[in-house]
Amino acid sequence: MQTILLWLFYLSSFYAFIPGILTRIFGFRVFRRGSGENEFALTFDDGPDPHYTPKLLDLLRRYDMKATFFVVGSHAEQHPEVVRRIHEEGHLIGIHNYVHKSNWLMRPVTVRRQVQRTDDIIFSITGERTTYYRPPWGIVNLFDFAKNTGCRIILWSSMFYDWRSKIGADRLTQRMLSKLRDGEVMLLHDCGTTMGANPDAPEQMLIALERVLKVAKEKGMRSIRIDRMLEKEGKAKAKKLSPAKRMLVSAWLLWEKAFHALFTLRTVTPSDPMLHFRVRPYRGQPVMLEDGSRIEKGDKIVELHFDNKKLFELGSRSRSEMQLAIQMIRAVQKDLPTLADMVLERPELQGSKGLYGVTMISRGPEQFGFQILDLPSGWFASSTRIYLKLLLSVIHPKGKSRLKDGTQAMEPKMLYMPVEVLIERYASKKRPSSAVAAIADEAHEHDEMSELTAMAGASSKGITAVPR
Repeated sequence: MQTILLWLFYLSSFYAFIPGILTRIFGFRVFRRGSGENEFALTFDDGPDPHYTPKLLDLLRRYDMKATFFVVGSHAEQHPEVVRRIHEEGHLIGIHNYVHKSNWLMRPVTVRRQVQRTDDIIFSITGERTTYYRPPWGIVNLFDFAKNTGCRIILWSSMFYDWRSKIGADRLTQRMLSKLRDGEVMLLHDCGTTMGANPDAPEQMLIALERVLKVAKEKGMRSIRIDRMLEKEGKAKAKKLSPAKRMLVSAWLLWEKAFHALFTLRTVTPSDPMLHFRVRPYRGQPVMLEDGSRIEKGDKIVELHFDNKKLFELGSRSRSEMQLAIQMIRAVQKDLPTLADMVLERPELQGSKGLYGVTMISRGPEQFGFQILDLPSGWFASSTRIYLKLLLSVIHPKGKSRLKDGTQAMEPKMLYMPVEVLIERYASKKRPSSAVAAIADEAHEHDEMSELTAMAGASSKGITAVPR
């Protein structure tokens, strides 16, 4: 019995306590504070609340401040009109699980489902997905620690126990003013119905917050969204580049603008650009797929391109290749559902046989439904290899040193996802299977776009520069 209890202690420590310590105390793999001048971040948990959240939104609008709301999925489901207002007024929405329950008490798959369900609710209300997550009480388990949720975990640098009404507005004001400084991430609560909270506590918070915002306004400080704070962190790191690398990056981004204009690329999510695409006929050698079908010359495909500017920003603020890869995975998760709906709804995309791109990834895309195929040898593959290695030397956290690592050969691969898989896995409104099949059948009948040069193809950001 003693041995069993000892093993239970070891397992629970490994699953819960150790990851909790590493994130809460050392900030490992989480974001806790920024470093911008005259800017801080207000974040609100547990809402939306039909009584207090609208009052909070009125207050933020009055002082022209932006905030981040980590919503409980079940609350958002009950009060979609409040969530819609949060979004429409320019605030960021993050995930706080579907129910307010500790991740220590749930299996990894349960946590993942909670996050996905909440994200689906947010998407159904706002039309946008989120990649920001704050676990209840800031408690993570081992698998959250390993990015089980696919989201960026956001904690805080200061909290004020504002869920207790006995704190009172005066003491709460003093505590908040003592932490009103650059880069601070403040944790507050706009709902008092969760376990351990007092139902009337948000009333005291609102009184204190108005006083703090008045002082912030007088000091020339402003509250910004968490995603904006993260972007500024990335840009600050980018400024530390050597003059030669800055010139290379500038030329690279200028080329991207020219490429987009020349080949009329379209963006999946213009408000947060990551995936771009164009429709064109496939011009490579015939390729046999796992299901026995083939990609033939002339088949209509949707060619994917990553946003180079976003790639660079992600790479600049990533401390490791693993962190960069995870951020890229989240970006793909966010954009594929929107792209699937576009394929169903836009006439120019209908008849496409599938998604196509070229990448340095050798493992990982399978989880999204992509098949990884060898790129046919030839001068296109050779030019692609040169371009991608240059790209990686710019955006990769290890720079050129990663390219010299002989332990893992870096070779371009072709990614392909049949349109049936895209629609089945990601479309919010599924078509009947017969209609989906018809899309694939039509792919062989479209050959209207002109042939592109191999070098233009090699510059594709669907040539994904995500490290392994």
